[in-house]
Amino acid sequence: MRELGLDDWRIWRDLRLAALAEAPRAFHSRLADWVGAGEQDWRERLRAPGRHLVAELDGRPCGQVVAVPPDPDGVADLISLWVAPHARGTGVADALISAVTGHAVGWGAHRLALHVVVGNERAAALYRRHGFVDLGAVERPDGITEHRMEIPLPARFTLPVPDGS
Repeated sequence: MRELGLDDWRIWRDLRLAALAEAPRAFHSRLADWVGAGEQDWRERLRAPGRHLVAELDGRPCGQVVAVPPDPDGVADLISLWVAPHARGTGVADALISAVTGHAVGWGAHRLALHVVVGNERAAALYRRHGFVDLGAVERPDGITEHRMEIPLPARFTLPVPDGS
């Protein structure tokens, strides 16, 4: 697991294009929106608020996710989760979700939210396994219906400071 920087744009590009091609209804973006994008477009995407994380399996990038910092209500978001077919069932998705959860707790978020397309039962089951609760369906502007799912997060834990005695 690692966080990508601006110079890692090719890694993000390759994974994102694979995700959009393999699961076109799962994301708000479309493959046609990104297939011709250049280096600056991809670097700009990596400048978006949040942590762009990539998982590797056998030394090869195989999954991605973005941890988006909390809004004023304390809700952080998990977006753009995708795992390559060859890496599914290996724990990569669990590791990506755990990494996002860790960032959200570190930011002091109270809840972590995500959206999953209606009918993507495999993803919904994964999120339920992690404690996410379905808050109901929401229709996207493109007509696709998603379930909004959230999980409460623990309060930020800080170690007591020794008093020196």
